[in-house]
Amino acid sequence: MLKIRNAKIEDLPQLLAIEQLCFSKEEAATKEAIEKRIELIQDSFFVAEEDGEIVGFVNGPVIETAFITDNLFNDIKENPATDWHQSILGLAVAPHFQKRGVASKLLTHLEKEARVKKRETITLTCKESLIYFYEKHGYLNKDVSSSEHAGATWYNMSKELRL
Repeated sequence: MLKIRNAKIEDLPQLLAIEQLCFSKEEAATKEAIEKRIELIQDSFFVAEEDGEIVGFVNGPVIETAFITDNLFNDIKENPATDWHQSILGLAVAPHFQKRGVASKLLTHLEKEARVKKRETITLTCKESLIYFYEKHGYLNKDVSSSEHAGATWYNMSKELRL
């Protein structure tokens, strides 16, 4: 059965392996970045576990602005207790566990936690091929992002939590 919990520092090797399987070398977070996220934003860093194996994760800091900026990939701070915008810097599922609803369950869990903490929105950037996936989960395409991360074209996606 799938269990979702907060990330722990002991999870780092498995999280790094999934990150490297799911993102290009240019896009993937470094070991140091993932470690920093576990330390600083554990309250918005969740892992999905199946029979003790980490099969996916979602993470991102709470930010003051409505959209992600490139500096967040390396420069994050602890989350405020309430308000602001929950960002998603990474949503990844190990290839052998994809197409089983794990990413959807992680998104739902993050959204539930964000609502409890009275966040305004959930915001992320994604490539064009993933726009439909996020739209199915209630996110709106807010056009091309100013992000230059990994030299790719990214789209701002946002979901209102205070309707």
